[in-house]
Amino acid sequence: MQFGLSEEQVLLQDNVNRFLSDNVPLERVRKYAEDGSDADVWQGLTELGIPALLIPEEHGGLGMTPMDAAIVAESIGYHVAPSPFLGSAIMAPVALSRSDNDYSELLGQIIEGKTRIGIAYGESVGNRNDAGVSFDNGKINGKSIFAFDSEANHYLVADKTKNLYLINADAEGLTRKELTTVDKTRKTVELVYQGVKAELVSSNSTVYDATLDIGRVMLAADTLGAAQNMIDQSVAYAMQREQFNRVIASFQAVKHMCAQMAADLEPCRSLIWFASHALAELPDESRVTACHTKAHLSEVGKSVSKTATEVHGGMGFTDLLGLHYWFKRIGANRQWLGAPELVREEAAKLEGLVA
Repeated sequence: MQFGLSEEQVLLQDNVNRFLSDNVPLERVRKYAEDGSDADVWQGLTELGIPALLIPEEHGGLGMTPMDAAIVAESIGYHVAPSPFLGSAIMAPVALSRSDNDYSELLGQIIEGKTRIGIAYGESVGNRNDAGVSFDNGKINGKSIFAFDSEANHYLVADKTKNLYLINADAEGLTRKELTTVDKTRKTVELVYQGVKAELVSSNSTVYDATLDIGRVMLAADTLGAAQNMIDQSVAYAMQREQFNRVIASFQAVKHMCAQMAADLEPCRSLIWFASHALAELPDESRVTACHTKAHLSEVGKSVSKTATEVHGGMGFTDLLGLHYWFKRIGANRQWLGAPELVREEAAKLEGLVA
């Protein structure tokens, strides 16, 4: 058995990396963080076919695998690229294509880049005192906090019973407020529903579980890419930064720090590959594996981001290098769709270790 990327997957990764390297330099990330739109970035990714990755061929998509999507997620994380990838290319297509309703037209609009679908899963993953979603007579009331994508045309909303609903971003009774979060490379919003017309996408918990699991694996892959970039920046900086007439890369302590980061992160790539494989081929293992993958990458990513900042010394905290964009991206990924403690508890329940 060959456990690695195929020639097609290497080509996919190279194409995405080339586009992001050319079109999403650090200055482009800064522009978005200050007050910008990611429409141009998403248009370029659309031309590469990224929104069509997981959409079945019968709906006009590419019908590719979670493994292919993870490769793209890693590249997006490496470049901290602003994009609606998680919602519009991953979670929403999975939910819509598995629904009993016919969403062929909407899926076609996603493929063409004409429609973006945000994700409002916060109230299904963790209950909050001042939030919650209720559905009655075709309408939604309540509040969702930390919904993905401030530029979305629609939102896929989940409630605590694992039902999924689709609402229009311009629907009457919906208030959308942009939130200030630690991660400036992706914009989140608070959605307040006051009798908002909603369509039931699925009341089947397995559809919800499938979207949540693949979302967690993609966030882990994003963290992998961001952490790898921080290691690469650390090594490059250590090779040119001098102290006592020597580059700091020659100091044993700095060598050990860089080596430890690489040693901690490298096994994570195999973990993500296996989790992606399990999503497609091992349904009995996919949920537990997705939980462990999300939790482990959250911890390793946190450690790498901290150590990489230390290698840069005082420069690591400045906006000049922009290292904080990767640092905060990793920190946000740690919390989105469940913090490590929460997903480990889920895994323990799935394995019958706790009641």
